[in-house]
Amino acid sequence: MSSASDENSGETDDGDEALWPSLEYERQIARLRAAVGCRVYLLEAHLDAAVPTVTSSGKAYELLGVVDYPKPDPARRLFPHLLLLDDGRGVNLGRVLRVSVDQAYAPDPEHCLFSDAALERRLLPAQRALSRDLIREVSRTQLGELLGRTDTGARRLGRRP
Repeated sequence: MSSASDENSGETDDGDEALWPSLEYERQIARLRAAVGCRVYLLEAHLDAAVPTVTSSGKAYELLGVVDYPKPDPARRLFPHLLLLDDGRGVNLGRVLRVSVDQAYAPDPEHCLFSDAALERRLLPAQRALSRDLIREVSRTQLGELLGRTDTGARRLGRRP
């Protein structure tokens, strides 16, 4: 399955970024299929929100299967495979940053079964840009919205009125 790629493709060992999914993706799928029946930890992306977020419950899920997804669409981050989990969900790999075994947080590279480097670069570095001023401004804006104040909309994050 190869088609023209945009920034969603991962880099490969061969330096060929034109393939989607990449050769590394196929290697990772093989690792995931070999781990069926094991307990895995997910780092999931929520891209439909106004501000994309990344969550991890820290809970291990049993990986029941890796199944083909019939209509992949790289523009909408729908990858060609779904993970079937013991909680009844099927999670498309386009919505997953990392799948690991043995450790939920900061796993060693040998414990990572799947990693979406392009999505990690896009979402995770934002955490490093936090400052006390930004945290203060976000907190005030969210508190104002929580209290029902309508004047918080005039003040956009990162801009002064």
